[in-house]
Amino acid sequence: MVILRCGNRYLLLRRAKAPNAGRYAPVGGKLEAHERPVDAAVRETREETGISIVNPVLCGILCETAPVDYNWLCYIYLADIPYQEPPFCDEGVLEWIAHERLAEVPLPATDLVIYDFVQRGEKFVFDAVFDAGLNLLSMTEELNAPGTDQNHRAG
Repeated sequence: MVILRCGNRYLLLRRAKAPNAGRYAPVGGKLEAHERPVDAAVRETREETGISIVNPVLCGILCETAPVDYNWLCYIYLADIPYQEPPFCDEGVLEWIAHERLAEVPLPATDLVIYDFVQRGEKFVFDAVFDAGLNLLSMTEELNAPGTDQNHRAG
């Protein structure tokens, strides 16, 4: 997944397809055979937006598990890009969303916390656990030292 940022705004995809249909998410996709995650980030960004990025920065990892067919390991990258009109995307509609508006738009359950870490420049490894209805049960940050208050519960 690639968070495309210009200043305090993110170019997010309002997804037309599952998972997370109708929610705003970064662009991204699955690794191809023998593909490095950073190369997939560059390729997926170009395929979904037509935007060429160079040297995206790895911000963290998100592991999502559920007792149903919803289990993902996501490398989350950040790419700063110049402002441009949102290009066409066959995966949904791309829109610029200001950081301070993120709480006002529908996001995947894990993402608001991730954007806060990205905004602060903090690396992360999140373990997110969902129930069979894909409701977020817990989200634990595992990279920081034990004893830090980095646990987030759905509420």
